[in-house]
Amino acid sequence: MKKLLIGFPILALIFASLGLVFSQQNPEDTKFQKALDTYFDEMWKFYPTAATSAGYFKYNDKLEDLGAKNIEKRHESLDLYNQEFVAKIDRTKLSLDRQIEHDMMRDALDLEFLKHESLLPWDYNPIFYNEIFMACIQSLLIKEFAPLDARLKSVAERLKQLPSLVKQAKEDLKTPPQIYTEIAIKQFPGIIDFYRNELPKYIETSAPEIKAKIQAETSRTIAALEEYQRYLQNELLPKSTGNFRLGEQAHLRLLRLTTQGTLPLEEISARAKADYNNIRREMAMVSMPFYRIMYPNINMEQLSTQYNEEQLRNIFIKGVFDKIKAKHVAKDEFINQVKTSVDAIKSFLLQNLLIVLPEENLNIEPMPLYFTGITRSRLLAPGAYESGGPYTLQVAPIPTDWPNDQTESFLEGYNNFYLYSWSVRRVYPGRFVPIFFTRKDPSLVKRLYPNMALINGWPLCVEEMLIKAGFGNYDLLLRLNQLKLQLKAAIDFQLELNIHQGGMTKEQAIDYMVRGGFQTQAEAELNWNTICLKPGEMAYRYIGYQEILDMEKEFKKLKGEAFNQKEFLQKLLSYGALPLRHLRDKILQ
Repeated sequence: MKKLLIGFPILALIFASLGLVFSQQNPEDTKFQKALDTYFDEMWKFYPTAATSAGYFKYNDKLEDLGAKNIEKRHESLDLYNQEFVAKIDRTKLSLDRQIEHDMMRDALDLEFLKHESLLPWDYNPIFYNEIFMACIQSLLIKEFAPLDARLKSVAERLKQLPSLVKQAKEDLKTPPQIYTEIAIKQFPGIIDFYRNELPKYIETSAPEIKAKIQAETSRTIAALEEYQRYLQNELLPKSTGNFRLGEQAHLRLLRLTTQGTLPLEEISARAKADYNNIRREMAMVSMPFYRIMYPNINMEQLSTQYNEEQLRNIFIKGVFDKIKAKHVAKDEFINQVKTSVDAIKSFLLQNLLIVLPEENLNIEPMPLYFTGITRSRLLAPGAYESGGPYTLQVAPIPTDWPNDQTESFLEGYNNFYLYSWSVRRVYPGRFVPIFFTRKDPSLVKRLYPNMALINGWPLCVEEMLIKAGFGNYDLLLRLNQLKLQLKAAIDFQLELNIHQGGMTKEQAIDYMVRGGFQTQAEAELNWNTICLKPGEMAYRYIGYQEILDMEKEFKKLKGEAFNQKEFLQKLLSYGALPLRHLRDKILQ
């Protein structure tokens, strides 16, 4: 009898919990999830290469169909899905987390509309095709989701379709911007090298019939790619007269959809202008005692009577940079020095318990030629559908075709002092830590559409924290170079707007970076390329940082004396890379 009496409460708890689960199955949530599943499957069908990279393997044997009819069909389906999410899903009846996902999907759909209405990569961006040519095969080889021979069957299927995609690219590309075609041409020897020398390594031990099939298809693919390479150089480059500038409306729309912030751009612009002056002022204060020692024969008091305050700042700051710029590694040691910097940064963070770091290792390796020319670093992370996998940060090596003066200019900019702060921002913890925690979030929507302003802005907080915690024994030359990077973030934001929404020329932009931001010529040239080739990318960092600073102020008020910056920085990442407007609400709950 006692056993029965003991069992009844347990059964009651079980049924009560089951009742709670059933009650939580919101019908509107269920309808929303069904709409998501349908939309994503259709999206991956249109982007099968991206699907494989994301870990969605249903369309591994397919390749992109970028013909006009299929693109039009995709555009029409976006209209239908937009109606589905807007008219058929009642946002007010969704659970709170699903309401956020609903907002994110609305923005994701609008971003796809922007791609079809303004960006049109299949018509105006040969780099878009380069990425498909590489990733369609490489992703099948490096992702070990199935035995190699099974993956090689998909490789063979895609190889069979590749010459048709190459032909489609030639038919579709119209008048891309010149810089797009130039970078595509520079990447292409690396693409052909992959098919000629890397792919054969994967089939050495495969079944004879698979090996023979892939070898035959690879030969046809290489021939098609070589012919396409000649087309890029001889036919597409001469007609590459398109405008890389997005224009004000498209650019504003892009920033709104990818940052999802609370601060108006006018407010952020005002802060960037103020930061430009304030950071330069602090850089001058740091530089003055060094300048006095480095230039003992110059009478600084006399200088102050000959130049105004702005001119004096330039003299002091540039003078110090001129003295320390030679302190850099040799060209061939650049990436090894990045690794050394990361080791020191990681060790300091762990010893001082400044932030929570993943146990996962970050592999650092040279960026292959077929991805170079756009950005200095590239993070490879597990796909949104994958439960785990390696994280790799690729660092672009110094191009072998650079003349000595350009190489020296680059190394002077990335000197031994600057490289530490750059590594914090771009390598470790960099975007790796925010992406790592985002990949752990149970929401597929958040894993697929992480907020780029948060991911790029978060490392700036760590960068500042490191310096103030005494990294490098409070070396003021480290501080000077970290301030240069802070200044760069404010300048990048202003350039992003002035270039894509205005008419700032390359000469004007580089002059601003060199004279106002103390960048070397090579640094400034690379910056210009990134702004042209990746609209939005150079604005995310400053926008995210300003939003985070505001959240931190409000969080401090909320916590009072109990405020802890480590707790705050971890809390920022604990919800996944949410839209900034929703993240603020979560942080201040």
